Amino acid sequence: MLFKQNCSLFRKLLAQKCLMMPGAYNGIVGRQCADNGFEALYISGAAVTASSGVPDIGMVTLDGFCKTIKDVALASGLPILADADTGFGEGEMCSKTVWEYFIHGASGLHIEDQVFPKRCGHLDGKELVPSDVMEKKIQIAKNASIQCSGGEFVICARTDARGTHGLDECIKRSKAYMDAGADMIFPEGLHTKEEMAIVAKELKQKNPNIYLLANMTEFGKTPYITLKEFEQMGYNCVIYPVSTLRIASKAIDEFLKQLKKDESQVNSVQNMQTRKELYSTLGYTPGKEWYFPNSKKQ
Repeated sequence: MLFKQNCSLFRKLLAQKCLMMPGAYNGIVGRQCADNGFEALYISGAAVTASSGVPDIGMVTLDGFCKTIKDVALASGLPILADADTGFGEGEMCSKTVWEYFIHGASGLHIEDQVFPKRCGHLDGKELVPSDVMEKKIQIAKNASIQCSGGEFVICARTDARGTHGLDECIKRSKAYMDAGADMIFPEGLHTKEEMAIVAKELKQKNPNIYLLANMTEFGKTPYITLKEFEQMGYNCVIYPVSTLRIASKAIDEFLKQLKKDESQVNSVQNMQTRKELYSTLGYTPGKEWYFPNSKKQ
């Protein structure tokens, strides 16, 4: 089964190098990422919700996320780490989330220690659940991973403690989440390159095999850091969660303003993907049979 194989492939890639994981918020972006040589993808809650016209405050349901995961997985054929916000509930709801994400094509997910409704990790005013509540969620999610994938499905624990309690609490919670069974730690909203390095050193000293994720979102709390720098610190993957959506949304806005002004699209055609280019992205040749899902990697 492709999706279970991708769980194993994802772990293999994480162990080999620091992965660049752009955000894919629909199927065609997933195809474009595969076309451009990326080996794994990220599905961002912020991007999925924005593409539905709502902010990142927990407005999209589990079913809504699963639809996006399925579209991206079938279109790209690549391993996917998907945002699961706060797990869509307590207790067995976390187990259901793991199962649903796996069935729909994800190779892993991350859950966070914010209260519901959550906020974007790079905004102020966040609140956290007690550490033991999050630890229980991780244990339940890990058990679900074992049941559905033999433990290959990656359970990533995100902590937003840096923004609410400081760096020491971020490290303390990260270590507790590792003890609870997390395969990967996502320290959100760190403020400097030095903080990123300190967290990596502390966590890798505790367990050299723990996977570490860095978030390179734009306009946030964390400065821009290169992939090579993250790799030297010990991070296993870097996500660019909303970059593709921001690029696309800006381009659409500029086109619509031009169209309104000119009452014609002629001055924007040079910025458009041609019909041939679009068909190429979709793996489609007119006059030839097209077989679903025709992912970029099968």
